[in-house]
Amino acid sequence: MEALKIDSLTKRFGGVYALKNVSFSVEAGNRLAIIGPNGAGKTTLFNILNGQLTATSGRMYFYGQDISKMATHRRADLGLARSFQVSNLFFNLTVLDNVLLAIQGTESHRFQVFRLTTAYKDMFTKAQQLLSSVDLWGKRNDLVQNISHGEQRNLEIALSLASEPRLLLLDEPTAGLTAAESANIIEMIRKLGADTTVLIVAHDMDVVFGVANRIVVLHYGQLIAEGTPEEIQANSKVKEIYMGNEEGADNAGVD
Repeated sequence: MEALKIDSLTKRFGGVYALKNVSFSVEAGNRLAIIGPNGAGKTTLFNILNGQLTATSGRMYFYGQDISKMATHRRADLGLARSFQVSNLFFNLTVLDNVLLAIQGTESHRFQVFRLTTAYKDMFTKAQQLLSSVDLWGKRNDLVQNISHGEQRNLEIALSLASEPRLLLLDEPTAGLTAAESANIIEMIRKLGADTTVLIVAHDMDVVFGVANRIVVLHYGQLIAEGTPEEIQANSKVKEIYMGNEEGADNAGVD
């Protein structure tokens, strides 16, 4: 079953094409990486998928439903979630408070500050599960500003998973992390269940080839290659445009 289908997606800013006739699909449960050099259109694509931008033309289908003109909150209700390259955390609140706020946003009832946290047993249990999955339960009472950058990235992913998304968009999840912290993120993504489809934008090839079972390559807004990691590594056009030299690989991947 197709979790996501992109059909001739185009985004134009004035006379400049950020995306031009991009088409691909993602099977449910797959991990798809989107790579490409600076200005390739990766972040624009994510912004359109998330509903922050509207495509100039083309269609997007989420489990068969056309979401091309759908509001961001409606897409979230259907099961589409995103983590951002720039942190969206509440740094003056605790780790646990951040997760509880994310969870309550997905519930039919709303968290009320004048009631005890323990009155919301289901929410608290879910928060514990989420934080345990990213090794942060032990720091639940720490202010977010006091935990490491790598731990903040882990928390970002936990918040994205609070809504139990069917499609998770990860935008440079290992940006600014150490090798060890990046390895933890890779392992976390690998452990996500098959009921969560993952799209990841990354310039870190260790992340791309460590997680993805399919890869899409963008160049100046156009799709130039799609395939398995092995097929992409062997693609002569990709080697020439994106992976052909060390400088290009180092500078690629941030729009």
